[in-house]
Amino acid sequence: MRNLKFLCTLLLAMILFVGCKEDNNIGDIITPTNIVVTAEVVGQDADNPYGDGSGVINFSASADNAVGFKYVTSVGQQVTPSGNASITFTNLGVNTYQVSVVAIGTGGVTSSISIDVEVLVTYAPPADLIEKLVGDSSKTWRIKSEKPKHFGLGPVAGNVLAEWYGAGPEEKAGAGMYDDRYVFNIDGTFTHITNNTNDDPTTNTNGTVFGRDPLINELGGVGGGELQGADVLNYPLSDYSENWGLIAPGGVETLTLTGTAFIGYYTGGNHQYRIFDRSVSNELVLTTTDGNGEFNWWFIITSQEPGVEEGFITQYTDLVWEDNFDTDGAPNTANWTYDLGAGGWGNGELQTYTNNAENVIVDGGFLKITAKANGGGYTSARLKSENLFEFTNGRVEVRAKLPAGIGAWPAIWMLGADYDVNPWPGCGEIDIMEQTGQDKNTTLGTLHYPGVSPGGGNSGSTSVPTSTTEFHIYTVEWTPELITLLVDDTVYHSVPNSAATPFNSDFFLILNVAMGGSLGGTVDPGFTESSMEIDYVRVYQ
Repeated sequence: MRNLKFLCTLLLAMILFVGCKEDNNIGDIITPTNIVVTAEVVGQDADNPYGDGSGVINFSASADNAVGFKYVTSVGQQVTPSGNASITFTNLGVNTYQVSVVAIGTGGVTSSISIDVEVLVTYAPPADLIEKLVGDSSKTWRIKSEKPKHFGLGPVAGNVLAEWYGAGPEEKAGAGMYDDRYVFNIDGTFTHITNNTNDDPTTNTNGTVFGRDPLINELGGVGGGELQGADVLNYPLSDYSENWGLIAPGGVETLTLTGTAFIGYYTGGNHQYRIFDRSVSNELVLTTTDGNGEFNWWFIITSQEPGVEEGFITQYTDLVWEDNFDTDGAPNTANWTYDLGAGGWGNGELQTYTNNAENVIVDGGFLKITAKANGGGYTSARLKSENLFEFTNGRVEVRAKLPAGIGAWPAIWMLGADYDVNPWPGCGEIDIMEQTGQDKNTTLGTLHYPGVSPGGGNSGSTSVPTSTTEFHIYTVEWTPELITLLVDDTVYHSVPNSAATPFNSDFFLILNVAMGGSLGGTVDPGFTESSMEIDYVRVYQ
């Protein structure tokens, strides 16, 4: 590991001004007095005197004539102008820690006090997560700049990746973020290399980073960088080391960094990154709340350098149900039944669903669902496995080629089997694949449940420019913790699952092609017919 130089803290920066008092008009040099520190152990109550086991303590400090504060603990240092800090301790059991609080005055003069705190830690990180983060001694992580929504923001406590804004591939090139590398060492140290491109022929620890104005000034750098709206681009910062740890407040796996260490874009805050998704090999989706309490910021990081292929690792490998459509004629009645009739169940659709051979047939090893114009309207088909095959949790794979007709709205989806007593959206809906009638180069995946529906649902999309000319595999991985949507084994959308969502009981499968309606839109006046062809449907548990 190369030698790293830790950047001067705010305290040191202030000390530099001591000899320049008169020239820089910093005012009288007054030592801070009357330091008051409070410590709140998270989750502490009469039944839990040492907290909830997360190891988190929220501190607040004040002092007369102080311009900033520094906390010094066994897990590192943290500089905070406001005096507020959230520090996570990680030693298992109940332990007593000494915390030194340094009040910083003008000209860099200081005074300090120390307090003892007791806190309980009950969480032992899973070995597979530690292995994923650490790997061998040369494993490094980076922002996955080539992936949509690798960086973005959304509401505080939100559960939708980059709900309000998500950067496009390489959108932030040149901002000082993509050349950063992060190393999680097995000894608990965290190394941030702020420029991985300038070490030839010798090591150079200089670099720049990307962050939020004015929060980025907490890094205590020499200033500089380019102000662009609320962002600061290319803020000078040298390589540094801090500590990292894993906690699970409320059962949610969370990565913690000490001091002002950060990943991707400096947001301040408590330097805790919730691990939103770790199902993809060599990839993590992280989110953190900024120091202003204004946004949740989202990051996708990867341990693969650009150009290296990576794949999804499923939890489910036992094939429990399938239809390969090997027998020509009507679909297998042991697997499929139909919804019949006109209308679109509230979606304004134009078709009438039938079970006629012109709309649904197995031919040459493929199920073909065909939407047809019939003079005054359209006919199509909608198959379902209701009361024939229903299941909870697993992986569904459907290999399909989609209809090219403008106005056709194909869907591969699942509905909660209790919809008759628990009306939609309470029953839940998992749209494995949908495609609008107008954009045949993009497919969508959406979850509908109370809180996000009615409305657009919790949705993601991905580019599939050959969706109507080639077969692709549309997949959902449905676990008690996470619902993940993929095309050709590439993840493009994930939604947390919990006891609060309706995705914990039986669902059944649905295959259909609608016409017009909310996603089909305007139908091409010259439309005659268009088919969705399905090679197979497989369910693994």
